[in-house]
Amino acid sequence: MKAFMDEDFLLQTPSARRLYHDHAARMPIIDYHCHLPPEDIAADRAYDNLGEAWLAGDHYKWRAMRSNGIPEDRITGGADWREKFDAWAATVPHTLRNPLYHWTHLELQRYFGISDLLNPDTAGSIYERASEMLRTPEFSARNLMRRMNVKAVCTTDDPVDSLQHHARLCREGFEIEVRPAFRPDRAMKLEDPAAWREYLETLGSAAKVEIRDFASLLEAVDERHAFFHSMGCRLSDHGVEYVPDAEACSAELEAIFAKALQGEVVSRAERDAFQAAFLYAVARMNHVRGWAQQFHVGVARSNNSRRLRELGPDTGFDSIGDFRQGPGLVRLLDRLDASHHLARTVLYNINPADHALMATVIGSFQDASRPGKMQWGSAWWFLDHKQGMEEHLNTLSADGLLSRFVGMLTDSRSFLSYPRHEYFRRILCNLVGNEVEHGEIPADFDLLGGMIEDVCFHNARDYFFGGERGKEVEGEDGGKIKI
Repeated sequence: MKAFMDEDFLLQTPSARRLYHDHAARMPIIDYHCHLPPEDIAADRAYDNLGEAWLAGDHYKWRAMRSNGIPEDRITGGADWREKFDAWAATVPHTLRNPLYHWTHLELQRYFGISDLLNPDTAGSIYERASEMLRTPEFSARNLMRRMNVKAVCTTDDPVDSLQHHARLCREGFEIEVRPAFRPDRAMKLEDPAAWREYLETLGSAAKVEIRDFASLLEAVDERHAFFHSMGCRLSDHGVEYVPDAEACSAELEAIFAKALQGEVVSRAERDAFQAAFLYAVARMNHVRGWAQQFHVGVARSNNSRRLRELGPDTGFDSIGDFRQGPGLVRLLDRLDASHHLARTVLYNINPADHALMATVIGSFQDASRPGKMQWGSAWWFLDHKQGMEEHLNTLSADGLLSRFVGMLTDSRSFLSYPRHEYFRRILCNLVGNEVEHGEIPADFDLLGGMIEDVCFHNARDYFFGGERGKEVEGEDGGKIKI
């Protein structure tokens, strides 16, 4: 019987182990989509205890704790961190076969050198040992990133953000690239006209543009887009239920804008037309300034109305949505391609029913401007578990080029989430290694090792940061790696 989570965790064959240990394990991390607070990096935040560092804002853990019958007071409520941690420790044994069980123990091992299984009997010892380490300078936010060999991250930032924390990191010469990503979703959300009007005032003030119609809204967004560009941003991000299959003329768009500005309820068809036009306009800005763009589609948010009233949004009550994704997405991409304004694009679906759709849509818009211009993004949110990653990698391999894939991301608010990259890398190496053992792939480890290194690091570096081959960075083992 194989030991739990030893050095060959998830690696079932000699070829898989060779690919992981000789290639994947030593590659640095590019975390091109995350929700890390830039202010915590800039301030080099120190944590008082493991509960604070591990449980704040973690929807994955919150959902598991609710499923385990934990009272809300010990999840998002007023209980102290030790009480919340003990509630999490009582939940962990019940997460077997959920990725949280793996992630929990990978994080304890990789950051704190703790190999004990977390449960109510070990909770006290683990909490005290890890918390004591977290209170030392070696475990500050920046040092947690260094510990995991992170070379670059992209945070997720609203157009109204001053980016003062990114500016501070640049001034201080922090060696890990921390770049903003432009997330303009709030500018097109007409569901709540009052909240939207309030947001327009903030956006107009930041852009120094009086927003009075659809045209001036785009002017303000473009001003902030230009500002983000000046601050090193090269990536936009859009989170929508679906890309609308809709179109409207200028007069219709101005009428919809005026209706929302007056506080009137806007119909679903009108919202779709508005969002389609807005997404197209921002996508053109992305192309003009040479950015990449990401589209995260398919989440049904805040399903539980009672909990939304009690706790607010983004507290762990979202799910996979059942939306039709193909027509609007193809319409947008085709419209951009036809006018030669299609930027590098990453598509993320959250409904596994859309896997083959995404893998084949990207193939319809590839071109010679760069290999892998169109990307199907990594298994995300409800899909970033072993089964989901394997399904994603298998579908991408069957319908596209795995070798051009830009690899994994954390999509996390926690500095303790970087072992998710290791998790992905082990799964990737196991898939490829097993096929070597079965004679389905040649045992050419120069070829295979190069592909694994590309997927783990090089492809993302080149795609998002324009890295050039030949530069040397330090690998996890202290050796030099050419990028």
